[in-house]
Amino acid sequence: MTPRWRKILKDYTESIVLAFILAIIIRAFIVQSFVIPSGSMLETLQIGDHILVPRFSYSLKIPYTHIALIEFSEPERGDIIVFEYPKDPSEDFIKRVIGAPGDTVEVRNKDVYVNGEKLDEPYVQHTDPHFQTMRDNMAPRTVPEGKYFVMGDNRDESLDSRFWGFVDKSAVVGKAWMIYWSSNGLDNFRWNRIGKIVE
Repeated sequence: MTPRWRKILKDYTESIVLAFILAIIIRAFIVQSFVIPSGSMLETLQIGDHILVPRFSYSLKIPYTHIALIEFSEPERGDIIVFEYPKDPSEDFIKRVIGAPGDTVEVRNKDVYVNGEKLDEPYVQHTDPHFQTMRDNMAPRTVPEGKYFVMGDNRDESLDSRFWGFVDKSAVVGKAWMIYWSSNGLDNFRWNRIGKIVE
């Protein structure tokens, strides 16, 4: 192998290693990508939407831990957040915050009430005209300190806090920010969704 080829190989190797290190740093501290795998957030988020989630949305954490070094803000009602699924922390879920610590959440015939007031939720869709216990009628639950009550926008087809309880603040990865890619198969690119802010 000639010295020129050695130099080219060395340059490529250094570039690949540097790119790998930068990717780890960016994912750990700055932003994480997330692909929408199900229809629980329809119509707000489509299956196949690729979104960016800033990891410093609410706090700066030690990478791969729940330890916050700096707290910036708290998740608010209406925020769409990515979090570790309480039943299996290896899975990431995405839902909308409905109840913050101290709030009392109730569901009556599909309508959601927080602290006794019915929420105005133009983003919600219902696909099932029938009523089910827990899903469509839930007794009042008060959100504990350091926890959040979350629900999917596609209410009749969402596995959320109605069924498995609250999300711990430490399990929140960040707030969904922007769709950077969207497709439903190799031949169905949704160009009009690229760059759309998630809200």
